[in-house]
Amino acid sequence: MAPKTPTTLGSSAVPSSRLGRLVRLGGMATGVAGNMLMAGAQQLAQGKRPKLSDLLLTPANALKITQQLAQMRGAAMKVGQLISMDAGDLLPPEMAAILARLRSDAHAMPQRQVQAVLTANWGAKWQQRFASFSFTPVAAASIGQVHRATTQDGRDLAIKIQYPGVRKSISSDVDNVASLLRLSGLLPKSLDIAPLLLEAKRQLREEADYLAEGAHLRRFNELLAGTPEFVVPLLHADFTTRNVLAMSYVSGVSVESIETAPQAECDRMLSLLVDLLFRELFEFGLMQTDPNFANYRYDPESQQLILLDFGATRSFAPAFGQAYKQLMSATMAGDRDAMAQAGASIGYFDGNTLAKHQTAVLDMFEMALEPLRFDGAFDFGTTDMAPRLREAGMALGLDRDFWHIPPIDTLFLHRKLGGLFLLAARLKARVNVRQLVLPYLQAPPLQ
Repeated sequence: MAPKTPTTLGSSAVPSSRLGRLVRLGGMATGVAGNMLMAGAQQLAQGKRPKLSDLLLTPANALKITQQLAQMRGAAMKVGQLISMDAGDLLPPEMAAILARLRSDAHAMPQRQVQAVLTANWGAKWQQRFASFSFTPVAAASIGQVHRATTQDGRDLAIKIQYPGVRKSISSDVDNVASLLRLSGLLPKSLDIAPLLLEAKRQLREEADYLAEGAHLRRFNELLAGTPEFVVPLLHADFTTRNVLAMSYVSGVSVESIETAPQAECDRMLSLLVDLLFRELFEFGLMQTDPNFANYRYDPESQQLILLDFGATRSFAPAFGQAYKQLMSATMAGDRDAMAQAGASIGYFDGNTLAKHQTAVLDMFEMALEPLRFDGAFDFGTTDMAPRLREAGMALGLDRDFWHIPPIDTLFLHRKLGGLFLLAARLKARVNVRQLVLPYLQAPPLQ
């Protein structure tokens, strides 16, 4: 959930009907097509032969797309956010910057729509249960927005309210955004993304089920009960439905704001988050996979990390974590044969993968796991690991003979890893990753 101050939140009704959302997408497509025609005409007048993908990926079109998705919210905006985080380095800088606004530019629902949603979920007299309820949201994002309220019995709550129509629109929204990617030429026609789209829809439907998120919230409270460095809001089940999630309100500042904190505090915070990732993968078998910075808050007084938004929580089988243990151990030991065995076990390649492609993947493993191979505090603020990985990934990706979608679980893990890397680089953190991971690699397998 991407927090914004109440004074900066825009307000517009969420189009909840299929027709209303189709009209939004139609308007977006019309505007984009008009921009493409104008840009194409300008290039032709200059004696150039424009490419379709170049005409689509322009700042003007990115702004048009961003504005429409921010007003639609729901899965359409969620997919746009994921594109901005996962493919930002592959897009023109202007478009990446504009799409990045989707991580914080959701429009808030107007009060009448908020009241309608709460009446449908809590009944006509719901306001009598509260001593106060602020209709100015404290946060707004792709699937819902958060309001602060105090109950008659004195509980200080954060109430997350789902935008109407979000769940019903997931399938069509994902398909439409996928079509936009196809049109852009970013995806080869030969690549079968149907399994990925099915999984995206499944994951988004789960994120749109606040009863499921409430169960994840309760589970993480249990798992982290003995770790006072973390704070997880408490679920309030009596106010929670499939469309409304009630939890204790926890104050804190944005995690990026500690950029000016002492180096030791930045290092400590990232060490905690890296260790938590290893616990999720190797100990819990349960991971919150949304890397949005807004899902972490920080309490400067208690120096505790606040964990928010468990909608994108994913379970991993013990065998999945064990395969990554083998991959990490083999990479740290420089054992390429064992790395290949672990990579094949996870599903990064198979018996049909060409030797040159397998070598390229193993090279990327070594690059990505440099923090584990480094003996001491790894400096995320000065490493050039990200551009090297990006260059290697683009070289492999441009080879159409290797277009291959790895198992879905790996994509969610990559997203979490990538988000933590970006945060560590942002805060210029120095973390002894090797020291943190060794106890997990040496622990017996989960049953």
